[in-house]
Parts: sequence; structure tokens; C-alpha cells
Amino acid sequence: MSSKKNKKLTPTQLKYQNFAKEREPKPSYFKNCLKAFLVGGFICTLGQGIQMLFIKYFDFTEVTAGNPTVAVLIIVTVLLTGFGVYDHMAQWAGAGTIIPVTGFANTIASASIEHRSEGFVLGVGGNMFKLAGSVLAFGVFSAFVVAIIKIVIDGLGGI
Repeated sequence: MSSKKNKKLTPTQLKYQNFAKEREPKPSYFKNCLKAFLVGGFICTLGQGIQMLFIKYFDFTEVTAGNPTVAVLIIVTVLLTGFGVYDHMAQWAGAGTIIPVTGFANTIASASIEHRSEGFVLGVGGNMFKLAGSVLAFGVFSAFVVAIIKIVIDGLGGI
């Protein structure tokens, strides 16, 4: 807290703030990072396993197996979110569940479930992308900027 705010507090309030700060649980950064790494790694390993199944049993190539693999991960995530399992896993693992594509699917499914009582059009359709909309907007913009840079670099290389 800034010293300017501290001047406005009474001595009792300052004493309580110090008391609360001393007893506040300290986060275990190593443990949180380890849990995020393990769960995020598990999700990515699961995705790699699904991709290998598509390659081995459905005669996909490494290039063509990517899209159905992502689709299966999204479907599984939406089902787990609907049953309330993914939220518990995300609460325990933290950032490990938001990094892969499953985190994006979870945000869309969560918003849809939360607003389903308002109807399909105004509730689900209107609120589904509130959380994920900024990710989509910045993702599209970033792709545009990268494409422009690639066009400029390719244009300069052809001179």
C-alpha cells in the first residue's frame, strides 16, 4: 500500500492491516508452477496421444491429424466443463489448464452454461464470447500483423 493511503488510516486500522498481513498465507510458487506444469503437460501429452491414434488407426498424416485432434480436445473439455469436472481441475492446477486450447474451450463453454437461462440467442449466443472475445480479437489482429510482415519480407526478398 502506498504511504499516501497509510496516512488516511487510523492507528487501529494500520495495526489491523499489519496483523492481517502477517497471518496471510504465503503462496507456494514452486508448488503452483509444478502443478501447472504437470497438468498442462498432461493435457498436451493427451493431445499428442490422440494425434498418434489418428495417424495409426485412421491413416492421417502428421499434418492432417492436427485439426481432428484439436476438435477432440475441445469436445472433451466442453463435456468436462458441463459436468463440472474441468473447473475443479483448473482450480487445483491453475495456469496449467488455460494455456492449451482446452482453456479457451472452457471459457466459451462456461459462459454459455452461465447464461443459458437467458435463452439461446441473447443468453448463450450473446454472452458466449465475452471472456474469449478479446483473445479472438487480438489473435486475429496478431495474425494480420504477422501476415503483413511476411508479405513485406517476401516482397523484399524477391527484388
